[in-house]
Amino acid sequence: MEGNGGDAANVVAPLAKWRNDFSRAFQYYLDRSTPHPTERWLGTLAVAAIYVLRAYFVQGFYIISYGLGIYILNLLIGFLSPKVDPELEITDDASLPTKGSDEFKPFIRRLPEFKFWYAITKAFCVAFLMTFFSVFDVPVFWPILLCYWIVLFVLTMKRQIMHMIKYKYVPFSRGKQRYGRKKSGASSSGLMRD
Repeated sequence: MEGNGGDAANVVAPLAKWRNDFSRAFQYYLDRSTPHPTERWLGTLAVAAIYVLRAYFVQGFYIISYGLGIYILNLLIGFLSPKVDPELEITDDASLPTKGSDEFKPFIRRLPEFKFWYAITKAFCVAFLMTFFSVFDVPVFWPILLCYWIVLFVLTMKRQIMHMIKYKYVPFSRGKQRYGRKKSGASSSGLMRD
C-alpha cells in the first residue's frame, strides 16, 4: 500500500515542477513586454483578427462573440474610469479635482493599461478556444444580439462621457507637455557678438 502513495508523488512532482517553470517563463516574457505597448496591442489585434476570421468562417458561436463584446465593454469602462470615483467616495488623497481652484492630481485609472491589455488578450484567446467545442455554438438570431450590444455600448459610453464632462477629466494623455524651444539668455540679449 505504501508504494502506491510514492508513485503518485513521483508523478505529481515533475508536473508541479513543469508548471512552476512554465509560470516563471511566462511571467518573464510578460514582464519584458511591459515597456512595449505598441507591439503588445498589435499582437492583440492579430489575435482578435484570428478570432474574427474563425467566427466568420465557421458561421457560428455568436453567443461567444456577444459575451466577449460585453466583457470588453466592461473592461473599457474600467479603463476609462478614475480609480476613485467622486460620486461614490469622498476622499482627499487620490480624488479628481472638482473645482478650478483644486490642486492638480494626475488621472489614475481603475484598470491600468497593462491589465486592460492582458485581460483583453486572454479573453480573445479563451473565446478562440471555445470555438472548437460545439456545445458553445448555441443557435441564435445574431442581428438581435448585435443591435442589443450596439444600444448597450452607446448608452454606456454616453453615461461615461457625461461623467468625464461633469468631473472634467480626460483619461488619455500623451506624456509630458512640451513647449517651444527656450532661447538662452545670452543669445537673446545680444551679449554674444563676434
